[in-house]
Amino acid sequence: MKAYVYGANGAAITDVDKPVPTGPQVLIRVRACGLNRADLGMTKGHAHGAAGGAGTVLGMEWAGEIEALGDEAFGCQVGDRVMGSGAAAFGEYTLADHGRLFPIPDDMSFEQAATLPVALTTMHNALIAVGKLRAGQSVLIQGASSGVGLMALQIAKLKGARLVVGSSTDKSRRDRLPEFGADLAIDSSSAGWVDQVLAATGDAGVDLIIDQISGPVANQNLAATRVLGRIVNVGRLGGTHADFNFDLHAARRIDYVGVTFRSRSIEEIREIFRQVRGDIWTAIESRKLTLPLDRVFPFAEIGQAFAHMEANRHLGKIVVSL
Repeated sequence: MKAYVYGANGAAITDVDKPVPTGPQVLIRVRACGLNRADLGMTKGHAHGAAGGAGTVLGMEWAGEIEALGDEAFGCQVGDRVMGSGAAAFGEYTLADHGRLFPIPDDMSFEQAATLPVALTTMHNALIAVGKLRAGQSVLIQGASSGVGLMALQIAKLKGARLVVGSSTDKSRRDRLPEFGADLAIDSSSAGWVDQVLAATGDAGVDLIIDQISGPVANQNLAATRVLGRIVNVGRLGGTHADFNFDLHAARRIDYVGVTFRSRSIEEIREIFRQVRGDIWTAIESRKLTLPLDRVFPFAEIGQAFAHMEANRHLGKIVVSL
């Protein structure tokens, strides 16, 4: 089968063996794949958790049809249209755990479905399970114009947040954040953004920050979070190291929690998928939660798709169709 593989000369479409499902695995005939920032790093040889390096089939998000089942795979059957996440997504076939799947609604395309699994699981977990967002509270999404950021805005609004703030350093994308639920859109590269957040919250600060930027805004985040508020760190788009004001952290008594799928067990991931299905699935079926398709590339042009992502001018998800 054809797959997008990182090799000695970089990432390229290559012939590899078709995988065979065992145990709780299912074999997926992939029809569309969503691109993510972590994939971009892996095309350059960077590791993502334990994954990466020469010989790696890239990709982590897909939509397709179940072609075969392992002998311990339950809750699904051959022919089901499903979307999910996991390693080695960029190929004609991939393997997935039976608990790491979502059903694709009947009237949803494979391309649209491929935009959803990573955003839904990442941000429902960060906002609701870990961030403990409740109706009437305020939330700031750092990096809100990314695909997962746009989903976070929508989930926050769906769950009754009183004030939803989103950040983007790009004006054209920042201006569109209200379309996805932002009550206030800020530029996190501007020196005055903390004052904007404080003004919008009566000088108290937000109840919760979902932080995809980290490094350069770490101390500003502390200043923009209320006493006894929460910060959930889900990414490092701004860098992995920075100064940290430990005194301000202590004075505001902020819960600061890091989350990532890279170190989670399959049992933890299955539970995250179960929580999404149990809590917000009707909103997905009714299209209250959706992501814009920025552009769809054929699989033969997957290199151009990554060049488009690296140019960083898109809003929403870039998808490859097989």
